[in-house]
Amino acid sequence: AEYIIKNIQWTTCKDFTVQRGQEQIEEYISTWEFHESWLHWTQFLQEEDTKYSTRYHYRVCWSTPTRRKPIPRATASVYFIIEISKIKPATLPVEVFFVLETSRLIHRPGECRFREKWLKDIIENKIILMESL
Repeated sequence: AEYIIKNIQWTTCKDFTVQRGQEQIEEYISTWEFHESWLHWTQFLQEEDTKYSTRYHYRVCWSTPTRRKPIPRATASVYFIIEISKIKPATLPVEVFFVLETSRLIHRPGECRFREKWLKDIIENKIILMESL
């Protein structure tokens, strides 16, 4: 069976707002497959102005709290960047990409399948590091 990589219809550059970007990131995350025990929250970080575009940075923080440990020992972050071109037509959709906090690999919605294991690995590595200190 072939897996279909899910994506959403991203807003156009002219219709983009910081709030709309955050809503769309949440909508995109809802297409990911992960266990219901995972909780996350999304935060707008900053606006970055470059020569040819404006980039909007967001952070999605993930954790798996439990009854025994409602405050998780570690969290995992996924950083999203929504890019608005200054030279392409404003009717085109925004460019979106994301990276995991421990990686430099750039992921693009619709081109890669999200893996819950990525979040687990980040948290496990943080816990191992804390225990070794």
